[in-house]
Amino acid sequence: MRIAEEAKNAKIEFIRLQFTDILGTPKNIVIPAWRLGEALTEGIPFDASSIVGYATIEESDLVAKPDASSFVVLPDSLEKRSTARLNCDIFTPEGERFIGDPKFVLEKVIDKAKAMGFDYNTGPECEFFLLKMDDGRPTTIPNDRGGYFDLSPLDLAENVRGDICSTLQKLGFQVYTSHHEVASGQHEINFQYADAITTADRVVTLRYVAKVVALQNNLHATFMPKPIFGVNGTGMHTHMSLFRNGDNAFLDESADHKLSGTMRHYIGGLLHYSKEICAILNSWVNSYKRLVPGFEAPTYIAWATENRSALIRIPAKRGRGTRCELRNPDPAGNPYLQFAVMLAAGLKGIENKMDPPEPVEKDIYLLNQREREQLGVETLPTNLGHALSFMEKSELMLETLGPHIFNNFLYIKNEEWNEYRTQVTGWELARFLNRL
Repeated sequence: MRIAEEAKNAKIEFIRLQFTDILGTPKNIVIPAWRLGEALTEGIPFDASSIVGYATIEESDLVAKPDASSFVVLPDSLEKRSTARLNCDIFTPEGERFIGDPKFVLEKVIDKAKAMGFDYNTGPECEFFLLKMDDGRPTTIPNDRGGYFDLSPLDLAENVRGDICSTLQKLGFQVYTSHHEVASGQHEINFQYADAITTADRVVTLRYVAKVVALQNNLHATFMPKPIFGVNGTGMHTHMSLFRNGDNAFLDESADHKLSGTMRHYIGGLLHYSKEICAILNSWVNSYKRLVPGFEAPTYIAWATENRSALIRIPAKRGRGTRCELRNPDPAGNPYLQFAVMLAAGLKGIENKMDPPEPVEKDIYLLNQREREQLGVETLPTNLGHALSFMEKSELMLETLGPHIFNNFLYIKNEEWNEYRTQVTGWELARFLNRL
């Protein structure tokens, strides 16, 4: 067995078996290396009753089965002891795939795409903040005052970002750009596009690596969508493409903008279902503090070939690089579910031949409401409760997520929204207590 031999040669002591809950939080079971063969053939049983969105106490026994292709030795910068990692698929004790496994949701939508003749590739732009620590606690103070593409001495985290990228490359990533973003303390790391399962695995890994490396430098890495008032929030612009028989299905050299009918219908589906999938793409109450005009975050449902104020942008590169960029996802969600609902919306557009409206190349932020209405430009949900109301009525979301994840996600997030909206904030007390 190749993996067993590799683990033996690397003198691996422990294996991390990783998966995520339905909110995207990474979980793991650590086993000694001598159990690797058992894990690969039989899986490792675990109690899932306390995993968010997984199971009740009455039906809590599940099995983690590693994906052999995900085996990687973790570098010394992450682990004190010689450790390897495997990503897992989750099964029931009877050997059936667990319907609450977010990775399974994405696999099923990918299978649908394959049945339609498509391979689905994604490439996210992952942003995050590096913040100062105070006595072991994270603050909201950026570690520098740098801006977009700045370098030292304005960017004080070049070496930290370099350590993150170096660690990712040791884990098999092809990191092709990293840079300081617009806000102080804000950074972006981009890696080579891949199939959606691989990319989702990498998003989870990136979040973990960034946090560990930041902590080693007495900093806190956060992927919270809007950690600091008054500055740009943190997004995960996601580039998507479909390939058929090795060729880019979004390219048509003879069509307007060289965009194929398949791509136009895919865009049509994303626009049509944008409100319904928003609760998955922007899954926290804090997400909607990023989605406001004026901070380079999309709020208006439109597409464009140049305009970066639109929800969907078509990057200029054509050929194998023809793709669409959806700009509202943030990196705090569950990437398996995020990529799944994006693909599901696009495939529905292709199935139903949904033509998008004409592209809007004007700066939509500068248009008034009447001008937007004349162009047929609607807005994304303005808060989590609003987004959940669209999700609750969505047949597409129920079909894509399945009843288990659909109902559990709605329950968990409605609880979050209700708790949040009933809070009396410091802002309200400062503004109204003396006046009302």
